[in-house]
Amino acid sequence: MTTGTNTGDPALRQAAVTHLRKKREFWQHAFVYVVINLVINLIWLFTTPGGFYWPMFPLLGWGIGIAFHALDVFSPQPSEHTIEREMNRLARR
Repeated sequence: MTTGTNTGDPALRQAAVTHLRKKREFWQHAFVYVVINLVINLIWLFTTPGGFYWPMFPLLGWGIGIAFHALDVFSPQPSEHTIEREMNRLARR
């Protein structure tokens, strides 16, 4: 039994499926980031403990990518007012 009011709207359903897929992909990306960087840090620890901390390069570089991925997935969608305003602006061109 469904309790939502818009469950019959195919466009809304597709938007929800797309957003859920993007969330799942983000969490998979974050998991791989943690696992791979853990392995890289263990390699560093066992090969050159106390030496130059070279794992900072993939941690920071990939971390920036994770941050942008999170912004894409979790930033709020534009409001209808904002969309209409942009459409009007584009129509004036």
